Amino acid sequence: MKKFIVLFIAILLSLTLVYAGGQKEAEKVNLIIATGGTAGTYYPFGGAMAQIWNTHIKGMNVTAQATGASKENIRLVGKGEAELAIVQNDVMDYASKGIELFNGEKIETFATIATLYPEIVQIVVSPDSGINSVADMKGKSISVGDAGSGVEANAKQVLEAYGLTFNDLQAKRLSFRESASALKDKQIDGFFVTAGIPNPAIQEIATLGRVKLLSIDPVAKQKLMDKYKFYTPFTIKKETYSGMQQDAETLAVKATLIVSKKLKDDTVYNLTKVLFEQQPALAQAHAKGKELSLQEAVKGVSVPFHPGAEKYYKEKGVLK
Repeated sequence: MKKFIVLFIAILLSLTLVYAGGQKEAEKVNLIIATGGTAGTYYPFGGAMAQIWNTHIKGMNVTAQATGASKENIRLVGKGEAELAIVQNDVMDYASKGIELFNGEKIETFATIATLYPEIVQIVVSPDSGINSVADMKGKSISVGDAGSGVEANAKQVLEAYGLTFNDLQAKRLSFRESASALKDKQIDGFFVTAGIPNPAIQEIATLGRVKLLSIDPVAKQKLMDKYKFYTPFTIKKETYSGMQQDAETLAVKATLIVSKKLKDDTVYNLTKVLFEQQPALAQAHAKGKELSLQEAVKGVSVPFHPGAEKYYKEKGVLK
């Protein structure tokens, strides 16, 4: 009888251990955050966020994955191959509507957590081009960004606000670096860049004294913000680039953290909460972390917030 009791207790203990082990394993949350190329900003910034989440959320394991950035990232989340991603807020708007870069391919399986930092529409022209306004670009040789890029879409929208199309220009489709080289060699009159500031390609030509940044006039700016909710106003200070004579009033899109709609509300709430509570640590880990702001994080968003993020923002009073 004693042997039977001992055996019964041993079996109970082993079952308890197996159950406890299973419970412990069930508490772990493994997530992928899709970022960008290893030489860009998204990858190291995503890695910095992942490290903070892993350190401050029990059982959390987020891994940063190098990718082709916004468009690919949205597709990865859409296919369930990543749970989180950093994307431009205009590109996610296109995906949710199936337009521009996602023409006919609507993706609605993601939600917003927060806008992270601004990426600025910068309109660069040669000082001797005779271009003093976007309206003056008619007939000029202008690089509008890589074909199918977010920059190309931004350029199209800005021109549209002035009653122009690509057909009104000698439109070139070049990368940032190619555009800077072409401007330096007088092969083009100007180019569009949508990126954080200062941008290395613009810095390079600014040191030669061959750069002027255009402002978007107030009427065109308001027209763009009314039509495209992802735009926010931004001032490029004249100290940003060598040789700038005055500030440039323009618009910005936002690098934005998105999440799969399938993720639990509690998980997303914790990700959002820790992101802002640990903002000083994020700022130390990456320069762009200094630009993360609770007040700004809810602006320029056209794709609804995940309920978990929304709950946090309502608690903090930045959403009603």
